[in-house]
Amino acid sequence: MSIRRTVYAGMFTALGIVLPFLTMIPQIGNAFLLMHLPIMVCAVVCGGTTAAIVGFITPLLRSTMFFLPVMYPNAVGMAFELAAYGFFLGIFFKMFPKKLPYYYISLILSMLLGRVVWGTVRFLMLALDSAGAPFTFTIFINNAFVNAVPGMILQLLFIPLLTAYLQRKTDLPI
Repeated sequence: MSIRRTVYAGMFTALGIVLPFLTMIPQIGNAFLLMHLPIMVCAVVCGGTTAAIVGFITPLLRSTMFFLPVMYPNAVGMAFELAAYGFFLGIFFKMFPKKLPYYYISLILSMLLGRVVWGTVRFLMLALDSAGAPFTFTIFINNAFVNAVPGMILQLLFIPLLTAYLQRKTDLPI
């Protein structure tokens, strides 16, 4: 990994740790998904592998440092989810043409796959936990999609436009 990519990875990790403080209320933070944004930008700037690493460690570090999100099952589930977002968005961004409509396609596919990964991990964790509540399909739909609509809208507005801007105005390897 180049020094430049390492510095960007550190910056995106720090942003992922700090941005959720903007909401100050966990329910609002869960709706706006502010930790997800730096991981997605990292995927575009640094690629899927680096973003997957950043995505995996960010919620775990934040949980270790500030006890939010709660380590089990929230931070663990988020680690796999954010790693999937970073990995898939980096892959799709590299695979598709560098045009705005394809940024949206890459982002939507990554969002769907990341939520499936999150749901699978949560299901497995709770299935293996004898004291855990059942993880039903309704709970999955509500937590992965219904409750996350504001964050999904923010991601769909912010990430493709920022990517297009960075591509035109910077010397980043996009």
